[in-house]
Amino acid sequence: MPLNYSPIDPNAIKSYDDALKLLEKGHASSALEAFRKADQLDGGHCFMCELEGWDAAMQDEQFQMAQGQATAMLRIVTAPAMKVRAEFMLGKATLFLGILVDGDSQFEDADAAFKAALQLKPDYLDCIYEDGIALAYLKRDDQATARFQTYLKLAGPNDLNYGRVQRLIARPEMARSKLAPNFRVTTLDGKTITLESLAGKVVLIDFWAMWCPPCRRALPHLQKIAQEFAGQPFVVLSISLDPDESKLREYTVRNRMTWLQYRDGGFDGELSTLFAVRGIPYTIIVNADGVLVDQYLGSEDLSGKHLSNEDIDSKLRQLIAHAAADKDASTTAK
Repeated sequence: MPLNYSPIDPNAIKSYDDALKLLEKGHASSALEAFRKADQLDGGHCFMCELEGWDAAMQDEQFQMAQGQATAMLRIVTAPAMKVRAEFMLGKATLFLGILVDGDSQFEDADAAFKAALQLKPDYLDCIYEDGIALAYLKRDDQATARFQTYLKLAGPNDLNYGRVQRLIARPEMARSKLAPNFRVTTLDGKTITLESLAGKVVLIDFWAMWCPPCRRALPHLQKIAQEFAGQPFVVLSISLDPDESKLREYTVRNRMTWLQYRDGGFDGELSTLFAVRGIPYTIIVNADGVLVDQYLGSEDLSGKHLSNEDIDSKLRQLIAHAAADKDASTTAK
């Protein structure tokens, strides 16, 4: 089957452009449909339609659809670099599906896809890391540890997951937890942080925007949390979807938002995409081990259960107390 890197049929081009706009606005499900339509209009051999469709499917947590997009790519690509990418994408979608349904067969398939990619590119760091996670879910901890050790040999200390991999070698069972995806950002005050650099602390990640009335109404509670837990193993990171950085800076100073601030710029921003944010205010709580504990859209968790501010405060107190106890125990052991 011939390969078109981008769509060439006029109708396919229109559908593809519409899909990009939908994805930019955070409408991943509609974008996926438009990308798939563009690929069909282009005869089923549009590489970018399938690549972007995979991204939209992953954002929308439609992991079976993402598998389909990666499989479609593998049918048309011939260049080794493209095959590596497609195998990795197939493995990642399959791994996420396995985590969602708790299925060993998916983890086996994910491992097979990652190994196929590594045969073509043995130093593919992201693939080595993800295969270690897949092997850990299969409870092959020795093999998972070997993958993580290979990662450390090839990576440098500044690589994003270097610190996390060190912890996973010491505790491979932790890879079977729902680890929050790691990231690196430079905050408005010039600090470069990764989620892993905050290990040992409970992290509250707050996606918001100045143009969002519910976000503005939630601000006093966030200010209260930041003040109440100051000096404890706890960090607040607010991630703004606002387009104008200068106005954001003015707003945060005016409203005494003294905690960490980062501007992601929109629903298509790096972190909004990473955490599949489709509405705000969106709150994520990560425990001291880096495990994603809770996610809230407004005042509801993802199951639709309403949570009051007191419920959230109580959860944070428990997690922070546990983090403090672990820190004390670690200090005593030394």
